[in-house]
Amino acid sequence: MAERRLMAVHAHPDDESSKGAATMAKYAKHGRVRVVTCTGGERGEILNPRLVNDADLAANLPAVRREEMARAAKALGIEHRWLGFVDSGLPEGDPRPALDPGSFAMAPLDVVVEGLVREIREFKPQVLLTYNENGGYPHPDHIRTHIASIMAVAAAHDPQAYPEAGAPWQVSKVYYDVMFNRPRIEAFDAALRAAGMDSPFDRWLERDTVAIQPSARIDVADFFPQRDAALRAHASQIDPDGFFFAMPRDLEAKVWPWEEYVLALTTVGQPAGVETDLFERIPGVELVD
Repeated sequence: MAERRLMAVHAHPDDESSKGAATMAKYAKHGRVRVVTCTGGERGEILNPRLVNDADLAANLPAVRREEMARAAKALGIEHRWLGFVDSGLPEGDPRPALDPGSFAMAPLDVVVEGLVREIREFKPQVLLTYNENGGYPHPDHIRTHIASIMAVAAAHDPQAYPEAGAPWQVSKVYYDVMFNRPRIEAFDAALRAAGMDSPFDRWLERDTVAIQPSARIDVADFFPQRDAALRAHASQIDPDGFFFAMPRDLEAKVWPWEEYVLALTTVGQPAGVETDLFERIPGVELVD
């Protein structure tokens, strides 16, 4: 049987821990998982209220975020690579200010794609995870990650594309993460209120969002501890008392023990129903129990 290899392409350090982390921990136990992080997260704000006034952290944020990423990767049992681009930040205002010309979102697209092609051809994943066309949310780095990921999957299989970036490799399936799908948030909100607990998810439910029908639903309740450890590893970005930890894990395991994905590209056909394993239908790969 072929070794399972899963690659996830993310924009910033901490994205891997908030989107599909338990899935990666599960497959890392049964094969190899590699996260490719496109930027160093240099322009990320300090979102942990306990650390917001830490002057040393703010002055050394790029190095801190690298250390946090290393701890998160260890918690999940995954491999990790930096693609080496600079965080674009999230411009705000009306009109929005221009992006830094040296940032990831402004980098020549062929340079970004070539970097991802090298990673794909070297690691040889059967399955790749990335963001949808909206980036999951409309951050310029997330949108650029989506565009570059899809282009790199196509280019990696083309022997005429980037011939110095390694031997061609065909990714069998590409999935988009839908961790923040409305039905999941509704289930969390209802479960907390039924248990007589406060829910922090009302602001999410006020948004005009639609439910997304998943192609795959992976049972990951046994890997919540690894996911939580990875989230806490990103101490500058994750509030340990915030909404990521609002749902008691025993209750979460009962009402929503899954992480969900939409199948975006496939060379092995469409599923007959909702998949329970991302490697379904890939020849020569044993499924995870």
